[in-house]
Amino acid sequence: MKIFCVVLLVLSVIFISGHCQTKLASGQQPQVTLDSKGIVRLIYGEKNTIYYTSSADNGVTFSKPVVVGEFDEMHLGMTRGPQLATSKDYSIVAAMDKRGNIHSFRLTHKTNQWTKIQNVNDVEGSAPEGLMSITSDANNVFYAVWLDLRDNRNNNICFSTLNDNSGWAKNTFAYKSPETHVCECCKPSIAVKGHNVSIMFRNWLKGSRDLYLVTSSDNGKGFTDAQKIGTGTWQLKGCPMDGGGLSVGDDNSIHTAWQRDGQVFYARPGKLEEKIGEGRGVGMIGKLVYWENGTNLIVKELDGEQQKIGEGTALQAIKLNDHSIFGVWEQDGTLHYKTLSSE
Repeated sequence: MKIFCVVLLVLSVIFISGHCQTKLASGQQPQVTLDSKGIVRLIYGEKNTIYYTSSADNGVTFSKPVVVGEFDEMHLGMTRGPQLATSKDYSIVAAMDKRGNIHSFRLTHKTNQWTKIQNVNDVEGSAPEGLMSITSDANNVFYAVWLDLRDNRNNNICFSTLNDNSGWAKNTFAYKSPETHVCECCKPSIAVKGHNVSIMFRNWLKGSRDLYLVTSSDNGKGFTDAQKIGTGTWQLKGCPMDGGGLSVGDDNSIHTAWQRDGQVFYARPGKLEEKIGEGRGVGMIGKLVYWENGTNLIVKELDGEQQKIGEGTALQAIKLNDHSIFGVWEQDGTLHYKTLSSE
C-alpha cells in the first residue's frame, strides 16, 4: 500500500511539473503565437512549403496541418524561415526566398482561410539574407523589419507596416549604418505597444557586433537615433548569426535579451546588462526568455529559475493564459512541443 502511494505521488509530481514532449510533424523553424481568445497558432517550413496548425486546448492537441503557401528556394534554417504574427482578426506569415523577395500570406480568423497577399519588400530581390521579424498591434496593424540591401548592396534595417484596409506600406529604413552596413547575418527583432515601435538589431561598428535599439512613438513614421544595449562590447571578425529577443511591457518598458560570446544577457535600455545564462539562439516574449545551451533548450521567466524544456534547436516559446509555458522546437528534422506548468 505504501509503495502504491509513493508511485501515485511520483506520477502526480510529473504531471504537475510538465507534460512529456510530443511529436508534431516533420519540418523546420517553427513559429508560434497566442491570440486574444487563447488559440495557439503555429507555422513551420518543410522544403519550399509553409504549414499551419492550431490548438484550442492550450497546446495539448493540434489540428491537422494545412498548407499556407509554397514557392521556390525558400530560406529555411539558422533563424531563416517563415515568420508569424497574430492580431485580433488576422494572422500574417512572411517568408523569404533566396532571390531576395519577401512573400506574405494572410489568415482571416473568421473564415479560417489563407490568401496570398502583396510582397512585403517593394524592391524586388532586396532581401536575399532571409532575416526578418514581424509583429502586430491590437488594431490589426502588422509591422515588419528585415535586412535589406537595396542601398548600394549594403544590408541595413528596413521597415514596413500592413493595415487591414491596404497592402504593405512603402518601405523605409529604420536605421542605416554610418559604416555602410549592420551585421549581415543576425536576425532583427521588433515589438509594438500602442503607438510605440521598438526594433533591436546587431550592429557592426568599429569591429564590434553589439546590439542596438531604435524606437518610434508614431507607429514607425520616424525612428530615434540608435542606442547601444548594455555596456560591454564584442569585437568579432565573423558573424555570430544570433539576433536576440525584444519585448515591451504594459508600461511601455523595453526589455531585451541576447548573447555575447556565448553568454546570455538581459538588459533594459541605458542599464547595465545582467548575465542570466550561457548559450545562443536567444528569444524573448513578455518576461519569458528562451535559448539554446548546446542541445539543451532553456526557458526562464525574468523572476524565475531556468528550466529545461527539451533538446534540439530553433526553440520558440510563449506563455499561455493559464501561465504555463509552451515550447516548440526542431530535432533531427522533426518538430516537438511541450508545456511546462508555471513555477
